[in-house]
Amino acid sequence: MSRTDTAWSRRRAGVKAEAEAETRAMEQAKRATEQAGLEKKTDAEILSELNLQDPDTMQPGDDFTAFMQSAVPERLRRRALRTLWRSNPVLANVDDLVDYGEDFKAESIAGAVIKTAYQVGKGMLKHTDEMEKQAREAELAEVDEETTQAVTNEVTDETPPEETLVAQAEYISPLSDDTDEETPAPLIKRRMRFAFEEAE
Repeated sequence: MSRTDTAWSRRRAGVKAEAEAETRAMEQAKRATEQAGLEKKTDAEILSELNLQDPDTMQPGDDFTAFMQSAVPERLRRRALRTLWRSNPVLANVDDLVDYGEDFKAESIAGAVIKTAYQVGKGMLKHTDEMEKQAREAELAEVDEETTQAVTNEVTDETPPEETLVAQAEYISPLSDDTDEETPAPLIKRRMRFAFEEAE
């Protein structure tokens, strides 16, 4: 009868979990009282008690890990981290090409709908349409300029009016009275016809 999940084993696991929870609660209470005591002291007093260097005077290459201990108050830890970030150019100058480098939880981004020119299934359609429209407008402007130049060139030609009238008359075709031409018969719609043989 070697069942692993017996009432006794469950009881032992419950007692162990309760003991761990009590120790964690005691540690948190102790840490809270220590932090409350440290909040009353100045930064210089805390640094001298913990034998730490002033975080503002630290240089690159100094050991910043001493400020990461639980005994160090949060405000001193943050000052040390700021000095570390300023002293190291890799940490100070963040590359803009870093993926997911932006804070998407910011109110300016998360609160409003982000508008984009990208359309699903179409890509960057708005920009391409705008470029095509500008190209068409440029072509139309060129055609308009060419036609206006052609018209002005025709007006400035020094051909006598009689010759132009004769030339225009050559291009005019006489009206034809061929009304006797056969007009095509209207198309008749074809319909399918089915014949069924009746089985006897």
